[in-house]
Amino acid sequence: MCAGERHMNLSTGIAALLLTIAAPASAQESATLYRGGPIVTMDGDTPQTVEAVVTRDGRITFAGSEKEARAAAGQDVAVRDLKGATLLPGFIDAHSHFTVATMSAGGLDLRDTAHGAITDIPGVQAVIRSHVARSPAKPGGWTTVWQFDQEVLAEKRYITRAELDAVAPDRPLVVLHVSLHGAVANSAALKAVGIDEATPVPPGGMMLRDDMGKLNGVLLEKAMFLLLAKLPQPTAEQKLAALDDAQSAYFAEGYTHAQDGATLPPDIAFLTSAAARERLKIDLALLPFSTGLDALLANPDLKFGAYQGHVKLQGIKFVLDGSVQGRTGFFTRDYQRGSPEGHHPWHGEPILSEADFIAQAKKVHDRGWQLFVHANGDAAIDMAVRGFDALGINATDNRRPVVIHSQFQRRDQLPAYARIGVGPAYFSNHAWYWGDVHRTNFPTEVVDFISPLRSARAAGLTPSNHSDYSVTPLDTRFMLWTSMARVSPTGIVSGPDERIDAYAALQALTTGPAWQIFEEGRKGRIKAGLLADFVILDRNPLTTPVDDIKGIKVRETIKEGRSVWRAAN
Repeated sequence: MCAGERHMNLSTGIAALLLTIAAPASAQESATLYRGGPIVTMDGDTPQTVEAVVTRDGRITFAGSEKEARAAAGQDVAVRDLKGATLLPGFIDAHSHFTVATMSAGGLDLRDTAHGAITDIPGVQAVIRSHVARSPAKPGGWTTVWQFDQEVLAEKRYITRAELDAVAPDRPLVVLHVSLHGAVANSAALKAVGIDEATPVPPGGMMLRDDMGKLNGVLLEKAMFLLLAKLPQPTAEQKLAALDDAQSAYFAEGYTHAQDGATLPPDIAFLTSAAARERLKIDLALLPFSTGLDALLANPDLKFGAYQGHVKLQGIKFVLDGSVQGRTGFFTRDYQRGSPEGHHPWHGEPILSEADFIAQAKKVHDRGWQLFVHANGDAAIDMAVRGFDALGINATDNRRPVVIHSQFQRRDQLPAYARIGVGPAYFSNHAWYWGDVHRTNFPTEVVDFISPLRSARAAGLTPSNHSDYSVTPLDTRFMLWTSMARVSPTGIVSGPDERIDAYAALQALTTGPAWQIFEEGRKGRIKAGLLADFVILDRNPLTTPVDDIKGIKVRETIKEGRSVWRAAN
C-alpha cells in the first residue's frame, strides 16, 4: 500500500467515525436518501453502482442497497427520487482560470454564436465595431475582446493595431488570444500602459512588428504582461457580483470544485478575503503565479494546502512555454509554419530558463508546497522532468507534482512521469479545437499522441482532464466526449489508440483530479465519509453511445448535501 492509499484510508476511516460520534443525533441535520436511478460511485477501477446513498451534515454516511440505506437513515429522512437520472460524484476541475469568469462580464466574446460565423479580419472588425457602438465607454474606459483565434480566419494571422485603430481610435481596446498567451492592443491601449517603440522586449516575450519595423500591437507571452499588469481593475463590489456568476457557471456544468490556474496577487487578496469567503459555495483551489514567488515566501500568513472556508492555496504555478496553437510552445522539432513572426526554423523557446525554474522550484519544494508546471511542447516537458530530477523528487515521496497540459508528450516521457510521481493534467479538447491546426505544423504520429490518456493509465499514472477555461468552454460532457472520440471538425481522429471508455473519461473528471490535489479522501467518489458532492445527469454516461455523450444534460449540482444549481426544466 502506498503512502497516498494509507493517507486516504485513514482519512476516510476517521471521517466515518466522526460522523457517528462527533455530535448527538438531535444536533445533526436530517438525513437525505437518494434512490431511483443509477448511482455510479467511481469507487474502484471498474464501474460500481449502488441502489441508494444516505447523506447527513454534508457528508455521505452510507452507500449500498436501498433496504440497508433506509435502515441507516432512520426515521428522520428526506427521500430524493432520481426518477431515472444518474447520480455521480461532483466533477472536479483539474485546470481552468476561475478568475477569468469573474473578469469577462461586459466584454465581447467572439465565440458567442449570436454573432454568426466570423471568418476573416473584416468580420472581427465588424463585430467589435458593433459592440463599441452599443457600449459607450467613459473617457479612458477600456474595451476587452475575448476568444480571438487567428486559425479560424481566412488570413490565418493576428488582427493588428492599425486594424483595431480603424474600429476604435479613441478608447483603449485589447483583444485577448484564445490561448490567454497573447493579446493585441490598439494605439490608445499601448499609450495608456506606456508601451512604445523604445520599450524593451522582456525575456520570454515577443512584440511583433509590421513591415516598417513598427509595433503592430501583438504582444505574446511575457510581453503581454506589460499590458495586462496595468489594466484597470474592477471594484470590490463588481468582483463580488461577478463571483456569484462565476461559481454559478461552474455549478451549471456539474463542478463542485474549481481551480484558478494562475492566480495573481490582487486575486489572491480578493479570493481569500472575508467577503469572498462568505460568498463562495464551490471549493476553489488557487495556484499563485510564480512571478510573485518571493513575496509569497515572505508572507507568514499564507497557508498552503488547507481550506479557509471553501478556498485554499493549493500550490505554485510555473509556466515553461506557451501555446501550441499560438506557435509559442517549446519543442524538440520545428514548426512547419515557423514562428508567429514568420521566422524559420522555429521550435519555440522557453518562457522561463531552466536554471531559473529549478532555482525557484527548489524554494517551493523546500517549503513543502505543491508544484504545478505548465508545459505543452515536448522540450518544455523535458525541462519539467529535469527540474523534478534536480530536486530529487520521486514517486515514493508522494509530492505529486502536476504537469498541466502535458500536451505534446512523447511516449518515452511516460516512464519518467511514473518514476517521479507526476500527475498529468491533460487537455483532450485540443483534438477537436486544434487537431487540424496541429497537423499543419507536426507529423501525424506527433499529433496522434496529444493528451495520451490511455497510455498514461497503462503506465500507472493518475491523469486528469480539463477545459482550461476560458481557452475552451466549461462543458464537462463535451470533455468526456473529446477524450472518448478524439475527433476534429473535419472527422480526423487524433490517435485512435488513445481513445478511452466512458468510465476512464469520468475518472479523469473525478478520482484523477482528486488524487492530484491530495483530496481523494474527501471527494471524487461516492463512499461513506466523503463529502456529499454530487452531480445529477439526465443520462448515464456509461450506457450512452459515444456520439451522444456531449448531449447529456446536467439536471442538478449538490455541494455538501445542499442543492446549489438546478436546471430550469
